[in-house]
Amino acid sequence: MTGTWPLTTDLRRCYDTRGRAVDCAGTGQEGERVRPAASPKPRFHRAGDTVRDRLTGLVWTRRADLSEFPLSWAEAVDFVARINADGFAGHRDWRLPGRRELFSLVSHARVNPALPAGHPFTAVFSGYYWTGTPLARLARQAWSVHLGGGRLFAGMRHTSYMVWPVRGAAPPAPPAHRWQAAEGGARDLFTGLIWRPLHTPADDGATWEEALAGDGGWRLPGIRELESLVAPYRHGPALAPGHPFGEPPEGVWSATTSVYEPRYAWVLYPRDGAVGVGFKARPGFGVWLVKDG
Repeated sequence: MTGTWPLTTDLRRCYDTRGRAVDCAGTGQEGERVRPAASPKPRFHRAGDTVRDRLTGLVWTRRADLSEFPLSWAEAVDFVARINADGFAGHRDWRLPGRRELFSLVSHARVNPALPAGHPFTAVFSGYYWTGTPLARLARQAWSVHLGGGRLFAGMRHTSYMVWPVRGAAPPAPPAHRWQAAEGGARDLFTGLIWRPLHTPADDGATWEEALAGDGGWRLPGIRELESLVAPYRHGPALAPGHPFGEPPEGVWSATTSVYEPRYAWVLYPRDGAVGVGFKARPGFGVWLVKDG
């Protein structure tokens, strides 16, 4: 993926199916992989009423409750129009963040709020925030991010959620032709990752431990790697044309534990592209394996 949009989380610990912290060695979990620090130090730079994320280049309002109260999606759009008319913090190009933009702020190592350690934001509500991204399948819904734990779900537009305006360049868009055959799988030209076609050990899906076993050089992806596959303008599944995954299952396991409740791991739901969780000990989800390109 071009630019600096993260494909890994900040979670460096590992947990078993009972939610107990364990040594990462040999687990197949995301925390086992050794990689350099993904974020600049410090990641955030405060300038008056705004904060620049030096990882993505986006600029956020320092206050995460600028609207003071939850708003419907239409009210949220109107609110952003009003602060633009007022020239908040000297700028008139604020907008509702896209789903990937707001998801980029999420920490997978912290909860309530699920934001990186040392962030400079104030008045963060540990609940749902609107994005400006509509749900492709249902016109009356739009995507939202739960900043208590990090889930990415769609909500009815008349529902009241919080609003966190952003400005700056949007994340890079995938190429028109995204997939290329490579090494027994398909290379995603957007991220460089190589994915193996759908692999589910049993008809009723795999448990998390089964999914973590991988296969030779193929491993279970982290949740941000899975989310990078989502094409939010599509549904059933929300994947770019030409994807190699056949008929996707209801959900697909990631190698990332949910620290909100460590007996659960993060799951991608391909029908619309939601990011939720699954109970580690229960089978029922599919397995898509990946290797670095």
